[in-house]
Amino acid sequence: MWGWGVMNAVAIQEAANIRFPMDHFIGIWWSGSENDVVPVGDGADGYTALTFHGIGTEYPVYQDIQQYVVDRGLAAGAGDQIGSAVYSRGLYAAMLAVEAARTAQELAGHAQITPEEMRNGMEHLNISNERLAELGLPSFSAPFQVTCANHGGPGQAMLQQWNAAEGRWHLITDWIQSDRELIGQLAAEDAAAYAQENNITPATCN
Repeated sequence: MWGWGVMNAVAIQEAANIRFPMDHFIGIWWSGSENDVVPVGDGADGYTALTFHGIGTEYPVYQDIQQYVVDRGLAAGAGDQIGSAVYSRGLYAAMLAVEAARTAQELAGHAQITPEEMRNGMEHLNISNERLAELGLPSFSAPFQVTCANHGGPGQAMLQQWNAAEGRWHLITDWIQSDRELIGQLAAEDAAAYAQENNITPATCN
């Protein structure tokens, strides 16, 4: 399912109504949060979706969040979204932004970076397994290094499955590699067509 927002829960509910086997129903990562399955109740049990990051709170960084944020009454709202799929997604995005800024500061040699220096940091972002462990997120994402030729990351995802009785997701696969050759070819063809239509001279990686 390629969906987002309330349409996901509606589609899952309709699939449950006709007794479609949920373990054969696979959504993209936009269709893989608690918001998509909780409204359907037991009918969503077994539904699967892609994820590009880990799930749950069994990571050291969540212990720090509990100690320094939740226990001090600093959690946003009711604090009941911590560890949810969307929360983890936001945590991952924030981590990437901070790591890019840190990289930019190291490359620039000073703390007060400019927008151009921030871009340079993003273009040299290196998220290794070792760095993920240092950040309290071991194996939370697939490692990647941004290069001129690849700004999109490794193109890997895992499958998660919803357990309605437990009210939580479970990872059911390791990392699955997308067809990078096919995707790269399609992207290159589309980019070349766009450049031609708009009289743009494509840049090259040295």
